[in-house]
Amino acid sequence: MFLENTVNHKEQFGWIEVICGSMFSGKTEELIRRLKRAQFAKQKVEIFKPAVDTRYDEEMVVSHDANEIRSTPVPAAANIPILADDCDVIGIDEAQFFDDEIVKVCNDLANRGVRVIIAGLDMDFKGNPFGPMPALMATAEYVTKVHAVCTRTGNLAQYSYRKAQNDNIVLLGETEEYEPLSRGAYYKAMLRDRLKKMEVTDPKEIPSEKIPNTNTDK
Repeated sequence: MFLENTVNHKEQFGWIEVICGSMFSGKTEELIRRLKRAQFAKQKVEIFKPAVDTRYDEEMVVSHDANEIRSTPVPAAANIPILADDCDVIGIDEAQFFDDEIVKVCNDLANRGVRVIIAGLDMDFKGNPFGPMPALMATAEYVTKVHAVCTRTGNLAQYSYRKAQNDNIVLLGETEEYEPLSRGAYYKAMLRDRLKKMEVTDPKEIPSEKIPNTNTDK
């Protein structure tokens, strides 16, 4: 369990907290929880999100369970320091959509004494590290990985499987486009997708070890 540290005004430096995981894992919900606790403590808080994220609201950061907090949409990471003057705590949602400058921005803010809380997807739909998230996780003092529940097995899910037929890395979506899967369920789903794209006239042409077992996802 993550326990919030406190802002020490006598200390010159702040720190970075990263909340990461798959879609539907509660990243934004945890981000909002920490930020609202800071607001309750009368700390000066500012929240930012990439301007591209307009799924629920153009200004609000909204979790999948409709919990929300007001934010400032910005087109690039370089805009954040300009708008973050005299803040005790900075929250950043959907950090994977920012450019690589976000890493320097967050470290500069922490070096100025700011507590920086970041939420984002650690992997894209292909299972690869997503954008600046690996570098943010490497430089953060605290990293919290949260998990969804696999819709096919009931196990912990860490992959965001894309159901929509779209190969763009950035594709905003919800349950119609994405599904949280465990490692085994994700592997089988991706294997099925690859087999569907293969042009096979005779099933015997496919090696038996490449045919997934469609009877179970456990």
